[in-house]
Amino acid sequence: MRIKSLVSLSVLTIALATGAAQAQETLKIGTEGAYPPFNYVESNGQLGGFDVDIAKALCEEMNVTCEFVQQDWDGIIPALQAKRFDAVVASMSITDERKQQVDFTNPYYTNSLVFVAPKDGEFDPANPGDASIGVQGGTIAETYAQDTYKEATVSPYPTQVEAWTDLQNGRLDAVLGDFGVQQGFVDGDGKDCCEFKGESVAGGDKIGIAVRKGETELAEKLNSAIKAIRENGKYKEINDKYFKIDVYGE
Repeated sequence: MRIKSLVSLSVLTIALATGAAQAQETLKIGTEGAYPPFNYVESNGQLGGFDVDIAKALCEEMNVTCEFVQQDWDGIIPALQAKRFDAVVASMSITDERKQQVDFTNPYYTNSLVFVAPKDGEFDPANPGDASIGVQGGTIAETYAQDTYKEATVSPYPTQVEAWTDLQNGRLDAVLGDFGVQQGFVDGDGKDCCEFKGESVAGGDKIGIAVRKGETELAEKLNSAIKAIRENGKYKEINDKYFKIDVYGE
């Protein structure tokens, strides 16, 4: 009887250990859901976009389960610090100011800023004068516009979509934003009204994944996964779904 009990206990212990080994770790990813084509809410209520697809590919490479948490942009770093999620994959520019609050992975794409304005408008990016320029608040676009176009009225909006809405309604002369989201607008809802104006006004903006300060192990795992999906073709597959050029950059 004692031998039988010990054998049963051993079998149970092995089964539990095997189950624990097979169970996947969950990685909670914070993203905005209001920045198409990088992140947005699909018609079925699920989060989608380039950021979301990249995060899913990284989770698959790391053998963890992705769980997405939608978070407004202006509260996304505080929510990360409060452990609402483990990492931010939301087209966040790597800046010195943000590095004081969070740690970043290596870049997973490179951004540039471009203007979009009405086709029949007279907006000139080289000489905007006192034009009204819309931007999403708390972004590189806002900082650049405020620092560069001193005579213009720079209006920050909670989301990029709200800036485009005012542009379409004639309340703005132009919108400055990331090339990818501006491309999505010009190809989609804004195709009848608006177009690109001039060339990129700022380039080399590196976009990374934010993690909490000191979480170097997670950052390194994500770095390895970014490298892996670049090498195995998964990154290109996702890139080509949304863009006509390789957005990774040098």
